[in-house]
Amino acid sequence: MQEILDNAQIFNGVDHSSQCDDARFMKRRPAWKTDVLNPLKIEPQSDLTVTDVSHAYQLEKVKALSAIPSELQTSEEWLQNHSISFQKLTLKDLLSKGKQVKRPGSDTHMVFSGTVINEMEYKLNSAIELYHDRIKWLLGGTRATYGLIKGDRVGVLIDSSDANTGFGRLKEFQKSLLDLIDEQLSTKKSLYFLSFGTDVESLWNIPRDVNTRILEEARDFVRQIRPSGGCNLLKAFKKIMKVKRLNSVVIILGTCPDQTSNVLFDYVEQCLLGKELPIQAIAYDNSNHHTHTTLQKLSNASRGRYQCYSSSDIKESYKSSDVRLLLRESQRTLDMLSKIKQMRSGMLGNALISIENEIALEVEHLSLSRFLPRPVNHHQPLNIEKANFHPTGSSQWLAENGLRAKQLNLYQVLAPDAFDPIRDFVPILRKSVRSRVNETAMQQFEWHDGSVKNMHVDVAMLYDYQKKLGNAVQNFETRIEWLASASRRIWGTICEKRVILLIDTSIGNRQYLVHLQHSIRLVLEQQMLNKEAFNLIAFGSNPKMWKPHMVKPTKENLQSAWRWALHLEANGSRNFMGAFRTAVENMDDIKCGGVQGIYCIGSGIPDQQEDVARTFVSEKCIGCDLKLHVILFCIDDYQQESELPSRYANLTQTSDYLRNLAHAGHGRFHWFRESGIIESDDISAIMREMERAVYFSQRCATLVNSVKANKGSGGEDLKAIEPRRKKVLMPPPLDNPRQTALSIAREQRAIRGETQKCLAWRTPTIKATLPGVPYKQSKSNKKSKESTKGKVAVEPFYTEEKGNVGTVFKKFPKKKSVRKSISEPILPEMEERVSSKQWLKRYGINKMKLNLERFVSGPVCVHDKAKVKSTGGQIHAKWFCSIFPSVDVNDKVRHIDMNIQEIDDYEFQLSRLTKRYLQRMQWMLSGSRKAFGVVLENRVLVLIDVSGSMDFQLNNLKSELKNLIWEQLYKHNIAFNIIAFSDHIASWQDETTPAEDATCNDAVQWVSSLHAHGGTKTLEALEEAFSDKTADAIYLLSDGKPDTSIKLTLEAAGRANKKHIPIHTISYNCDDNAHTMFMSNLAHQSGGRFHYCGKGERDAHLAAYKMMTEGFGDEDDPNLPEFRGDDLQLMRKEVTKARKYVSQARLYKRIVEQHKEESQQQQRPNSASPQPKSKFVSEKPFLP
Repeated sequence: MQEILDNAQIFNGVDHSSQCDDARFMKRRPAWKTDVLNPLKIEPQSDLTVTDVSHAYQLEKVKALSAIPSELQTSEEWLQNHSISFQKLTLKDLLSKGKQVKRPGSDTHMVFSGTVINEMEYKLNSAIELYHDRIKWLLGGTRATYGLIKGDRVGVLIDSSDANTGFGRLKEFQKSLLDLIDEQLSTKKSLYFLSFGTDVESLWNIPRDVNTRILEEARDFVRQIRPSGGCNLLKAFKKIMKVKRLNSVVIILGTCPDQTSNVLFDYVEQCLLGKELPIQAIAYDNSNHHTHTTLQKLSNASRGRYQCYSSSDIKESYKSSDVRLLLRESQRTLDMLSKIKQMRSGMLGNALISIENEIALEVEHLSLSRFLPRPVNHHQPLNIEKANFHPTGSSQWLAENGLRAKQLNLYQVLAPDAFDPIRDFVPILRKSVRSRVNETAMQQFEWHDGSVKNMHVDVAMLYDYQKKLGNAVQNFETRIEWLASASRRIWGTICEKRVILLIDTSIGNRQYLVHLQHSIRLVLEQQMLNKEAFNLIAFGSNPKMWKPHMVKPTKENLQSAWRWALHLEANGSRNFMGAFRTAVENMDDIKCGGVQGIYCIGSGIPDQQEDVARTFVSEKCIGCDLKLHVILFCIDDYQQESELPSRYANLTQTSDYLRNLAHAGHGRFHWFRESGIIESDDISAIMREMERAVYFSQRCATLVNSVKANKGSGGEDLKAIEPRRKKVLMPPPLDNPRQTALSIAREQRAIRGETQKCLAWRTPTIKATLPGVPYKQSKSNKKSKESTKGKVAVEPFYTEEKGNVGTVFKKFPKKKSVRKSISEPILPEMEERVSSKQWLKRYGINKMKLNLERFVSGPVCVHDKAKVKSTGGQIHAKWFCSIFPSVDVNDKVRHIDMNIQEIDDYEFQLSRLTKRYLQRMQWMLSGSRKAFGVVLENRVLVLIDVSGSMDFQLNNLKSELKNLIWEQLYKHNIAFNIIAFSDHIASWQDETTPAEDATCNDAVQWVSSLHAHGGTKTLEALEEAFSDKTADAIYLLSDGKPDTSIKLTLEAAGRANKKHIPIHTISYNCDDNAHTMFMSNLAHQSGGRFHYCGKGERDAHLAAYKMMTEGFGDEDDPNLPEFRGDDLQLMRKEVTKARKYVSQARLYKRIVEQHKEESQQQQRPNSASPQPKSKFVSEKPFLP
């Protein structure tokens, strides 16, 4: 034993520096909850002796293994109770538990129990996790910036020099100080604040006890910090050392002090002689190593702590004292684990190690599934329940309970009161004439086919309709909750009467076999008793049937099927085709009526190709009642450890394969995981119906609000207009077609012209005086546009019937603008393999008609100015200003012709569109698209730079290339070739090759053999690529500039590209601006796209997730990173534009609400005592 302990290769001594006397330690700091029983020296009892809840609670307290963070403990104090020395996990403790066996003629031999080694290894892993949790806690909140502030009477020295508070740093610095006050300093007893630049400035003369007023004064002091010259830290020390009643000093330094480190160190050392005043030195976002050296010396001299913070690199925080101690202890723990690993190999230094195996040999022959954790009563018989519901799918259920079935479709409800504009053919004009009477008497409503109809609106009926819609939505929500409960959460609804369950028991499901067995148990208990016949088939490499044919689901048969499922083993591949053929080609089942529904549950992609399996399933399901339903059980996505498998399929590809397979079999696709349902055709159908109901409700509310707005605008009653219009449209018939008939028609026109003529003279300005002679227009002058703009010109004519005179409308008033409705964008559910430019042409904001400027650019929205000849000046048009609120749009005054409901509808549709943009952006940043972008063409060449500069990142590039081959090229059947270039050119094939299994496997192996060396001959690689006449595009990836001149390379590439093949360039983890500009110019001159693969995708994912979950409350927060690639730049611009419109729409809403309140306040006194009408306001109603 002593020889092993003395061996320097094994044991280097135990560090006792972190331990101290228990009594002194308990007096110096508050006790941890987990350490209450430790001073009593109570040993933890065995877990098998726990008898009750209180006993178990006390046992966990004694173990002292939890990492509850304390605000009063530094890492040094915390490790005194949680180090591996305290937990007796050192090598000395492990060796003390072994037995030394002496054998003649041999070296030292130690024998350990397997239980001891496993327990020690488990505790060491738990300790590492404990230290990492503590580090995460220390790097959270203000502790990441300022560390853990010790002491209860704290003096704070703040660097207010120009270097620390200038250059845009002041605002962020003040914000972090305010957070420090709120989070840590507010819990102290007393505080003292001092800022120092060239001079020092203190908030108080003495430390002040903490209360609400003192904290507010401290916040004001921080807010008033301004740049104040240099950094005179010595003068600040002289000031703080004179302050009494402090037990801790915090220095926040953001630049190099004016004095040298030796001067400061000597002064502090002399001042602290015989005095205990620890200094916590904080380097705030400073990269100057002299600053860090000075602060470390100061903290060591005062027995304080050092904290480092950098806004650009979180790794700088690992240099802090607290974090460094934890990392050191974590490294000690890792060293212990490596020694245990050496012991398992049989040697530890020069000693021979043996570990006794206490597991019986018979256990080795048991299957691994026997050791998996199981649910409660897993092996018990089934508790069979009789289903109390009628099993139907969502499509059949919606046929009976959907909006159309309940006659709640908005267009069904409005159809009786909707009228098309009247059109009639006038023989003398030889064209159709449209009647416009209904446009002023009714509301205009956009129909589902895009046409505009005139509506009679029954408000009471619409309110009742909205209540029915609400009840329908509640019914839909109840259906969704029911579908997401019990066994339906896993299998969906088993609708057919004769069903077969296919269970995937391949080797990939070995660890999840218990989950599959539990799923089988639930469906047998809850959904099988009311069926006519059923059977179970497990499949790996070969199918295995429970019964030779389908049997009735009696209780005995269900119990027998469950006992059979308990003995399933996972092995082999995933031969879906064999299991499906066994189910559908069983002659015994065909004689009895055949199978009607097959439910296949699995967690991976089948062995067969998608086209083969889908074609076979489709042929079997045509012309019969057979349906194939597929259930995808997702545990986790594929985790790449070393090399990708020969046939790669990630989670997205697996779901696409199984979804297409289910739809080919006329069935439903269901995708779930342990946390809940991810995708379900049944639930998706209900959700679409709910969205349709919400959309109908919004359209209905818009229609009601438009009616209210027209009633409240002070317009003329429609009944008063009706008699006048009847005279125009229906002239009185004349007995004989005499010559006087024409004069009567002219008389009617003259009378009508007088009623419409309104030439009352008005003053051009308020200060104008009445002229002596009223203004009259000369007869010789042409009629002004204003006098003829609102007139209706008619012309009478004789008809073919005797005694009848008709009237033809020759001129109408200027067509009034119809209110522009908020369109509902139709967005694709699946991502399309197109560039962002092409995608935005189809689904951009302008294409979806959601440009906000479109709704404030109509004739009503224009703020006109009229010129008065008599004064030579201009006056504002007060007509629209009194009706609509005004807003500044692009330095022009516009009127907002939108009500609150329309603005809400616009914001809802635009937010929905923006979320779709963010989904596409996340898709573009995932998989191989993150490195190579979206591959658009069907025959491509991939040029890979393998020069010496790619050495340290070539392994990552190989993985990205393999992902590209399987995820894009193979999936979309894109013919390809790979060319690697450095000093020389190496091509995988002579020309583009179809993406098949064999070729893709060969390409993956060829990529794995690449190695980095030499220069970067980009031009030679491009010339080699241009020689391939079959290629449609070139994808060039490089991390640096070419060996030749950039200008020469661009010109030579342009001349060699005779077929004008687009060159898509990818800059791979390169921050050189010259290289980035070269790659961008090379792509753009050939009509290609530039893509940048580097840092920032994680920030983009987080920002997109935050916007999709929290909404678009702020236009600038969160902020998407500045992408360099063309596709991502376009998507970012569209998202930024959409967020801007959302913010403007909310501003318009507030302006409209304020204008509405002001209008209501102005109308209240008028209702009590009506005021005389102003002669400046027209009596005609305004109808937009």
